[in-house]
Amino acid sequence: MDAVSKPAEGTSPGDVHSYGMPLPRLSLTPDVSHGPLDGAWWPRCDALELELPALVGSLDPAVGTVIRVTVDTTSWPDAPQTVLAPGHVIEVVRTDLAAEAHAITLDCGTVGRWELLVIPPDEPAGAATRLLTAAADPENPLSAPRILALAENGLDGEATWESEGGPGLR
Repeated sequence: MDAVSKPAEGTSPGDVHSYGMPLPRLSLTPDVSHGPLDGAWWPRCDALELELPALVGSLDPAVGTVIRVTVDTTSWPDAPQTVLAPGHVIEVVRTDLAAEAHAITLDCGTVGRWELLVIPPDEPAGAATRLLTAAADPENPLSAPRILALAENGLDGEATWESEGGPGLR
């Protein structure tokens, strides 16, 4: 989505600036997920009202319209009750459940729902890239809290993850 501003008085049309919303840092499981996660999302900040519209706008329209999201209060302490997205309003449900920590659930009504690992915005790029890849692996057996805990503890996760049935964090 591009927004183009009108030139200010006394400026030439060549001075017009356009702003393109950055694409979300997102990795989705190809085809059908066989694990607890359907991919990962690495937002740039912890302001859900700024990040969520780009995320839902980047999804394939075939997945339907995201009508509700569930987020944990630790990752999104200031999440509003609703977020405006292009053409609709998304209800935001906040939860304190440990099983929902570091995850966002995108609910598209009768079309389906997707569970994504939420990588903290301040995560170093190398670690975030590994997490994006690992969470989108169709054979990933780990939940969002477990996969992030392995990364935060400085483990490469290889032995633990393989013992739990999946490939290690690389």
